[in-house]
Amino acid sequence: MDKTNFNLTCVTISNSPISDFLMGIYILAFILGLAFNLLTLGPIVQQVRSQNALGVFLLNLSLSDLLYIFTMPLWINYYHRDHHWSLGSLSCSVAGFFYYSNMYLSIYLLCCISVDRCLAVTYPLRTKAFRNVRYAWVLCLVVCVTVMSGHGLVLFKDNLQDAHDDAQDRCYETYPMPQPVALFNLLRVGIGFLLPLLVLGLCYWRILGQVKQSEGLGEQAKRKVRLLSFGVIGIFSVCFAPYHLLLLTRSLAYYYYHMDEKMYCQFEQKMHFPFSFTLALSSLNSVVDPVLYVLVSNGVREDMRLCFCGNKQGQRERESPLSTEPWNTHITSLI
Repeated sequence: MDKTNFNLTCVTISNSPISDFLMGIYILAFILGLAFNLLTLGPIVQQVRSQNALGVFLLNLSLSDLLYIFTMPLWINYYHRDHHWSLGSLSCSVAGFFYYSNMYLSIYLLCCISVDRCLAVTYPLRTKAFRNVRYAWVLCLVVCVTVMSGHGLVLFKDNLQDAHDDAQDRCYETYPMPQPVALFNLLRVGIGFLLPLLVLGLCYWRILGQVKQSEGLGEQAKRKVRLLSFGVIGIFSVCFAPYHLLLLTRSLAYYYYHMDEKMYCQFEQKMHFPFSFTLALSSLNSVVDPVLYVLVSNGVREDMRLCFCGNKQGQRERESPLSTEPWNTHITSLI
């Protein structure tokens, strides 16, 4: 499907309240995401200083969210101007780079946290030797390098141009979808979403099964473990699943309609608002990440209380998760 064969009205994006609605979602995500991540950043750093491996994952998750949040005013301005990007192709590509990198950094860091918690519950003694701060930093480094290198390679290959439609001044709304991008999108859905979702499902299935078998674990602790498990699946279901479902649909439609330009344009026209909405919805992960993984964490909650109350007395002696405590205590410390 040759892009040059399409006229400029393949997908018409007119001035409408839809742009204001999408802008409102980004404004909400910017305000709440910035507030929650800054609010919890200090206690997370304290957890890292206390040699808590979970704190390392949370710190990287928070920093990734903040990098994306700082680019969000650009997207707010884009929708305020009714899908017109006036800052040039380079800024469009850089903003998109942080947008999509954050999405998959969040997904894979959530996976790292889930696998770490699963090993802590199911094999506490067998995995104790390598479950430490060093291993957490190595995993985070591997995830960051892999995700950012993949997206950086795509930007370099596209020469920073395909993301920005110079004719209509759009950012990441260029039609038709370039063939390499369609293929890359299929890989993103499979490796960036379905595979992590499978890993998450297996991890929390094991965690919930182990918790259910524990007779010594209180109902409140069990409820918190269930909250954590369902919360993670909820993030994937609300923030990531709709976007990737429509991304898969659009990519498959590109190949299905590759010989019919008119049908392809009609399909993309119908999909434009739903796809833009799910993309905006995915930005809310920067809001719910700190709420789910930090505000329900006993260790970080206590650090926040001490930090904001200025109460240095009772500062407890911390140790790495799952050190020498009984199994039931390990479970309650997971969240």
